[in-house]
Parts: sequence; C-alpha cells; structure tokens
Amino acid sequence: MGIKLSQRILGIEESQTLAFEQKARELIHSGIDVVSLSAGEPDFPTVGPAREAAIAAVEAGKTKYTDVAGTLELRQAICDKLQQDNGLAYLPKNIIVCVGAKQALYNICQVLLEKGDEAIISAPYWATYTEQVKLAEAQPVIAPTEGFQVTARNIASKVTKKTKLIILNSPCNPTGAVIEKKELVKIADLAVEKGIMLISDEIYEKITYGKEHFSIASFNDNVKEHTITVNGVSKAYSMTGWRIGYAAGPEEIIKAMVKLQGQVTSNPSSISQAAALYALKQGQSDSEKMAQEFRKRRDYAMQRLSKIKGMRCKVPDGAFYAFPDISGIEQDSRKFALQLLEKAHVSVVPGAGFGSEGYLRISYATSMKKLAEGMDRLESFIKCQNFPSSL
Repeated sequence: MGIKLSQRILGIEESQTLAFEQKARELIHSGIDVVSLSAGEPDFPTVGPAREAAIAAVEAGKTKYTDVAGTLELRQAICDKLQQDNGLAYLPKNIIVCVGAKQALYNICQVLLEKGDEAIISAPYWATYTEQVKLAEAQPVIAPTEGFQVTARNIASKVTKKTKLIILNSPCNPTGAVIEKKELVKIADLAVEKGIMLISDEIYEKITYGKEHFSIASFNDNVKEHTITVNGVSKAYSMTGWRIGYAAGPEEIIKAMVKLQGQVTSNPSSISQAAALYALKQGQSDSEKMAQEFRKRRDYAMQRLSKIKGMRCKVPDGAFYAFPDISGIEQDSRKFALQLLEKAHVSVVPGAGFGSEGYLRISYATSMKKLAEGMDRLESFIKCQNFPSSL
C-alpha cells in the first residue's frame, strides 16, 4: 500500500533478544529440538504466594480498573520493600507501577528527555536503553567500561552541556557486572554537581553471587532527588509475563509519568498487581532459592566456557547471563549466533545487539540438563566448523 511510517519508528532497532527468541520458537514449532540459551527470564514457576493471590483476586472480582499509578496497597508494599532492602524512604506518591520495568523506563525518557538532550549509557548495555532514548528524540551517548566495570571517569568524559540523563544498570544485562560502591559514589557526586538525573535500573538486584548491590539513591538526599530507581517483580519472582515494574523518585517526575501513563496504558493489570503485592510480601524464600540455583548454573557455565578454545569469559557477579568474548573465534557475533542456531540448534544473542561486537550473551536461566546440552552443542559446533582461533 506504500504506507509511510514515521521516522521515529524507522529510526529504532529491533530487539536482538526478541528476534533470536522468535527464530528459536519458529524452529521449535517446526519440530526441531532447540536449546534456548537466549531467554532473559527465569525458567522457574512464578513464586507460590503470587499465584495464589492472583487466583484469589479473580475469585474476589478484583478485575476492574485501579489507580493509574497502581493500587495503594501495592505502592505501599513497594515503599516497604525499598526501605527494608535498599534503605530508601518513599511515600506511595513517589511510586508508579507500570506494565513492566520497560514501561517505567520508557515513561522516564518521555517525561525527561527532548530533542537535543543526551543520555549517557555504558556499554555493554541492554539495547532497550538506546532505543528508548531515541524514541524521546534525544541522543544516546555511549561510555566505555573497563573489564565491564562502569567507572565515573569514563562517564564524566562523555558529559556535555546537553547531558540530561545517566542510565545505570547493576547487576548488568548482559554482563552480570555489579557496579563498585566507590564508583557509584563518584557517579552520584558527578550527577549532583552537574545537575544530571540518574536512572538506576535494579531489576536484577536479588540475583547476586557474593558481591553486594547498592542503591545509588540511598547515599544521601541530594542524590535521591537526582535519581529514579527502577525495579520490578519479573526476575526476582519469576513473573516476566505478569508485566509489573515500578519506579520510585521525586514526586514531580512520578506525577508526570502518571500523566503520561494515563494516556497510554492506564493501570497495569489488576490481577498482576494483586500477585505482585504478595510476591513482595511473601515471596522472598522462593526468590532466594532461585538465586542459589542460578549460582550453581553460573559456576557450571563458566567451567564449560573456560574449556572452549578461543573463548574468554569474565565471571558474572549477578543476573543470569554469561557474556563470553568470541573474537578469537569469530568477529561477527550475529553471523556466529545465526549459524549456531541453524546448524547446532542453540539459541544465544549476539553481542552486537548490546553494543559489543565479538561477544555472545548466553543465558543460564534454564535447567541444568538443558544448559549441559547447550554447552555440548556449542563446543561441538565450534570444533566442527573449524573456526580459526587467535588465542
């Protein structure tokens, strides 16, 4: 029909994670046995208290609209969680519940950024950050990391008069890196000094392996006034499909986000909110068990990857991803990932989609049996293809 799409949508990239997951699903539907190591979601069932609360909510008829910002009960539970876990004191008016943490991030970009603004993002990064900045007609500015570690020095080197926002993600998707407290302190000081807002995406905070997670907004009131903390129930409580995320921050910003959300989705699902309420209140035990299992899988994945010639991988301190350097085998990560899927039937995500060519993101959020099978196929694929190794 020759329909002309907006430059806004033509200017953003497709999610590589979703694209490779879709390719894997298509092969599975055609009868092929695919091992998916690409999914960014826990393979465990949703925690019990959340499931039970959702059923009870349906039976009680809690299926109507709620406040755009989310139910008061859930927002209060989020306040309690932030106080207990992160040392952050907020009131319900400082909280907005969204359709996943992704919508919370989108809302923030839309209410804070405009044409000509810049947002600093450290690479490797979750690809959605750059595209949401573009959707706000602002410019993503990429700061390098050092061994995947975010540093204040590298962020400061990218600050200009146009800098409006710094986006932090710790633990990080795709590397699993946890930002050092000393660097967070320096970044906080930089943001306050320059009047730059911070987004702290803490969606993986419950999945760490011995390295402590710190919420940057907890350092002092000045930092808190410059920070919007984003989190949700997807990763910690295995609730990805329930689509509940939230943001906590200055009242003026939260009000603006509510105003925007009221014209886009209105409230998140009332049933999902009821489930999230009880995940936060009673789901800690199940969440801790999941984190313990992820640690076992991480250790196994690192053991296997360390034995593959030409591949190097830093040990992740959090989340449930390994991010090996495959440049000693193949420079083109998309080419490698596509061949691995088509020939060995293993789905991973190319590092190019995270701003880091020559890497792969491998998710160990799957059963140990499937993880072992995936590693067997990966190792066999590399041997059979006779990739040259520069290591």
